[in-house]
Amino acid sequence: MGRFADELIESMTQALDHARGNKVDGMRLTEVHVPDVRIIRESLHMSQSEFASSFRIPLATIKNWEQGRRRPDAPALAYLRVIERSPKTVIEAVATK
Repeated sequence: MGRFADELIESMTQALDHARGNKVDGMRLTEVHVPDVRIIRESLHMSQSEFASSFRIPLATIKNWEQGRRRPDAPALAYLRVIERSPKTVIEAVATK
């Protein structure tokens, strides 16, 4: 086999090891704090519908995040952190007039 094929097989083997939870030499993992949407929402005493409406996030997205079917992407994570720290400011900022 050629060099490309050898590297591809090695990469796929590493990916499989990682997926199985094994340590892979040379791979660095960074823990990212993912805000718990349900905890944020419940701390604000809001239903899923109220939270979605207040922060202009589709209700289906809230449900998917809370039920673990989806994870927030980077911009959504940043938005959730801001909501977590200063919800009233966000509500005021996104309110329609």
